[in-house]
Amino acid sequence: MNSQTLREQIAGPAGVIECAIDAPADAAPRGLVVIGHPHPLHGGTMDNKVVQTLARAFVQLGWRCVRFNFRGVGSSAGAWDEGRGEIDDMAAVIAHYRGNSELLLAGFSFGAYVASHAAARLAENAAPARRLVLVGPATSRFEVAPAAEDTLVIHGEQDEVVALSATLDWARPQGLPVVVVPGVGHFFHGQLTLLKNIVLRAFRSE
Repeated sequence: MNSQTLREQIAGPAGVIECAIDAPADAAPRGLVVIGHPHPLHGGTMDNKVVQTLARAFVQLGWRCVRFNFRGVGSSAGAWDEGRGEIDDMAAVIAHYRGNSELLLAGFSFGAYVASHAAARLAENAAPARRLVLVGPATSRFEVAPAAEDTLVIHGEQDEVVALSATLDWARPQGLPVVVVPGVGHFFHGQLTLLKNIVLRAFRSE
């Protein structure tokens, strides 16, 4: 993401996991954010622009951010596991970096599906994340887990990959608000600054 990005490999359930870590330069981090990337079989990596935008937003807010490649992507070992092992990958990254830090989880598209299940697993184990951020969650393609009432869900009005209606159908039974960005497609082309500002506004009040 920038010249200060630290890239390293950690042990994961399918072998090494490639990670990229960004942190605020001028203060101790407020906590840790772990971010999941889009679908591995459709070009998704930790260097996806939406994923990097989320990382930039949280670094600006004072958080340490870890992006990582799911199994079989980049230098991460293993192979696509249809979303099951990828949840284990995120859990391994959380366990490696969390320590006693406050934790936020975020994800884009397929990564949002993974983050939702990682958050549910943490809650079941009495070690919940403080908050969840789901951008363009893959609600039409995967069974995204129910989310806490303070989850920030952001979806483009003209999403051509995951229809907005699918995410509204997922959110409606939970009474979960969805931030709809008018005129924007799945990858937020030309609107990454707006996406970043939505996240900044949502978390600056905390």
